[in-house]
Amino acid sequence: MKRFFLYLIMLTPLALLSTQLLILENVIDPIKYIYTLTGATAIVILFLSISISLIKKQINFIKYRKLIGLFGFFYAFLHLINFIVFDADLDVFFIIDETLDKPFIYLGMIAFFILLFMSFTSTKRLFKKYNKYHQLVYIALVLITIHFVMAQKSISILQLLYIVVIFIIAYCKLLQKIVEKNKRITS
Repeated sequence: MKRFFLYLIMLTPLALLSTQLLILENVIDPIKYIYTLTGATAIVILFLSISISLIKKQINFIKYRKLIGLFGFFYAFLHLINFIVFDADLDVFFIIDETLDKPFIYLGMIAFFILLFMSFTSTKRLFKKYNKYHQLVYIALVLITIHFVMAQKSISILQLLYIVVIFIIAYCKLLQKIVEKNKRITS
């Protein structure tokens, strides 16, 4: 039952996106709307996935962390597909030019490839072999945050709130890692 509600919650942004674009048709710039919604959703879900260990004593969602992380990758994938299909019209040379011309795009691409690697190696068998590389999620999240900030022409209050929350989560995760490392050293 929890898994069902998790799927429902994780697919809500996609339902909102589809409703706005296909039924209500009241979006002025559909490409920008897709970028914004899929990108923001990917950021929120990915930071949620790393925050699960911070709240495991209060609410234990550890067994759903992989699923939540894969949904974060799913929205990042939609974000990239929007760029490739709608913005670049499948033009490889345009994609390469834009990637080299705009630093925030190549930072996003690097982060996406880290997430792609993590999604492919999230099966039980491959995770045992590559789990230490899953720490790269922190580098991906830093790159995603920089990508997000650089992509904005101006930062709104909501975007500033995202950044503050991202830094709070990063700080808490850093403290958690330090405490865990100290426990291992002393025992």
